Amino acid sequence: MSGTLDGRVVIVTGAGRGIGASVSRLFAEQGAKLVVNDLGAGPDGTGGDEGPARDIADEIVGAGGEAVSDGGDIADTATGKRLVDLAVDTYGKLDVVVNVAGILRDKMIFNLDDEDWDAVIRVHLRGHFSTVKPAAAYWRQQRNPDGHFRIINFTSDSALQGSPGQPNYAAAKMGIIGLTASLANALGRYGVTANAIAPGAATRLTATIPQDKQLRSSERPADDDSRSPDNIAPLVTYLASEASDWISGRTLGAAGYGVTLWNNPEVRASIASDGPWDLDDLAAQMEQEFRPLADGLHPSIFMRQVPK
Repeated sequence: MSGTLDGRVVIVTGAGRGIGASVSRLFAEQGAKLVVNDLGAGPDGTGGDEGPARDIADEIVGAGGEAVSDGGDIADTATGKRLVDLAVDTYGKLDVVVNVAGILRDKMIFNLDDEDWDAVIRVHLRGHFSTVKPAAAYWRQQRNPDGHFRIINFTSDSALQGSPGQPNYAAAKMGIIGLTASLANALGRYGVTANAIAPGAATRLTATIPQDKQLRSSERPADDDSRSPDNIAPLVTYLASEASDWISGRTLGAAGYGVTLWNNPEVRASIASDGPWDLDDLAAQMEQEFRPLADGLHPSIFMRQVPK
């Protein structure tokens, strides 16, 4: 699929390291023109260094590609607007937004400080809003229902499987799934698709998670080639291409050499009463209809099962 992104203009946040850097490199190899953003902060979001974003842009340009860099804080909405303007001013248009940037501040819920909750929610949720709002406004102005425009967000298995030591991160990442569905429904008429990716790869962020706190998908050694961030980039590249018009509003997983399609939330069963519920009747019907199904939901993540 050489050149599958020829001429497409892309913004990638969190592009200086890890998955974002791998995505940016493959995009450039496939002919994309890039605006790469990275605050250059630590895994917990503190500090800042324009070097990582500048370095990946220089690497791409040195290899014959096109890229410009920005070292701003993506959770500042002015940064998102600046990135969209930079893409349009530099390359004349914008086709794709890829929101990779994120941080971790892991603690059990009973030990979690207000600041750690707010910081993680801010970077992930406002960080996505920061780029998506001005990009959506730009695409709406184009009035091109065949524009092949793309929003590619990043969620996590931590949300989908309920990582116990990451309540702030899990909440933010599940919020991104809801945001993605909303964007798909709202922006399809303007030629925009929106999808979310739950990646499994060895990065600076995953390296901060103690082994006994990691989900099963992260248990392989960090030096295992199957856990390279490079393995996430092909899926992102396909979704960024014009060939992916058929998929929107979905969550996909990418880990190792596999790709998965997650179910959207769906009703598994329902019960009803002829009038206001009698509590005993409600309990009896729930036990009969819901309990056999609920007992089978994600059994591996529960510390204990409710006794029968």
